[in-house]
Amino acid sequence: MTAASPAGAGSGGFWSSTRARYLIPIAFVTYSLAYLDRSNYAIASAGGMAEELNLSAGTDSLIAASFFLGYFFFQIPGTIYAEQRSVRLMVAFSTIAWGVLATAQGFLSSPGQLIPVRFALGVVEGAVLPALVVLLSRWFTKRERGRANSLLILGNPITVMWLSVLSGWLIEISDWRMMFIVEGVPSIVWGLLCLRLIKDRPGDARWLPEAEHGKLRGELADEQRAAAESPGSAVTSTEVGAGSPASPDARSDPGAQATTADAPRASAADYKKVLRSRPVVVLAAQYFFWSFGMYGFIFWLPSIVKQASGQGIGATGLISSIPYAFAVVVMMLNSRFSDRTGRRRGAVWPWLGTGALALLGSYFAGANFPLALTLLTVAGLCMYAPYGPYFAFVSELAPAGVAGAAVAAVNSFGALGSFAGTYLVGWVRGTPLGDAGAFGFMAVCTLISAALMFGVREPKATAGTTGTVSEHPRPAASRTAADDGGRD
Repeated sequence: MTAASPAGAGSGGFWSSTRARYLIPIAFVTYSLAYLDRSNYAIASAGGMAEELNLSAGTDSLIAASFFLGYFFFQIPGTIYAEQRSVRLMVAFSTIAWGVLATAQGFLSSPGQLIPVRFALGVVEGAVLPALVVLLSRWFTKRERGRANSLLILGNPITVMWLSVLSGWLIEISDWRMMFIVEGVPSIVWGLLCLRLIKDRPGDARWLPEAEHGKLRGELADEQRAAAESPGSAVTSTEVGAGSPASPDARSDPGAQATTADAPRASAADYKKVLRSRPVVVLAAQYFFWSFGMYGFIFWLPSIVKQASGQGIGATGLISSIPYAFAVVVMMLNSRFSDRTGRRRGAVWPWLGTGALALLGSYFAGANFPLALTLLTVAGLCMYAPYGPYFAFVSELAPAGVAGAAVAAVNSFGALGSFAGTYLVGWVRGTPLGDAGAFGFMAVCTLISAALMFGVREPKATAGTTGTVSEHPRPAASRTAADDGGRD
């Protein structure tokens, strides 16, 4: 047996493809800016905002968590628009809108003003992650998708890492209001650039070499045929858009089969079927509990570190960035492992289980700050490591045309978990249970999320889709002259 190239449609490794070199930086910057404007509230709260505005622990938690209620409501409709209309327009205008709202936070002075603005910020950010996952699924094969998604979601830990340092420094030299303003403006500029930089489909991009485009199209067509036969799929591809014409691709043969890049348009019944399917329902519950632990960790780590270490906000930012530095490395290693082996579920639950145990360990560490920080670092990297394989797994459970809705449904329940984690963890910190109780609470939810991964069967690996089975020639109709590309 010889391993099929994990690089997919490129002529060499992942980064040898024109698609990766062009699209991944754009997706990364977009998600990084979204995460910046979502998460800097935690630094502002620890950096003087809670004191200046006389926010109680419960009110502070409610303001932070209100973002996720807005995030929940726009997930599915926004993603359907991106999938059926335009990812480019959805991402660009959302980025501009959240930049305006993020900047506005620096001019507000009461909970009554902050709560609706945070809610609206969640609304305009809601569809961005699922829309970007949809975009990458059109441009990358299954063998590349784990790494593509991981590189996208690296915008999360890398942003939190430099956000902690930059935001702490901005507050030290000015105040929390200036931090919101300085960090909100770049999103407005970037949104305008996205209108020019992002293309919805490979057929729209004149910069993509013909050979690479042809091979990508063939491989995505093969994946759609394999998805129709997979026992683990949420919905078979024959159930989606039956009889609908494929969207035109300016550079394809007129008779070529529709692929992820230009799938038939799905109906309301198709969306209802995938949203009610057992795999999507189970993963929605799973992601709720995972997000509970994750966002409780992200939003309250700076305050917990500041209180436990006794350091100022600048040093707190540096210390809080430590778990995210390790998370970046582990995310890339785990996604590469998942792409090479074709294992998605096995690249998720062991990390979440270990992260839950590390959070429990931090509960028992109590006042021993060095030990608690070490365990929190382990917990952080373990909760981040599965993101790339996980979203590749979700998007592979349904065929093109409705896969974005599956991602949006799962991510929307993750938003509810994020709301619950952000609010309840902050609330628990204000009770006699304190920080130790808060991390114990997060640990239980993360452990539940690991267990729920066993409730979904992984789609059966097929030749040419995971890169770990012997190579077989693809059907002649989908082969191109570019198929003789090199290997990693």
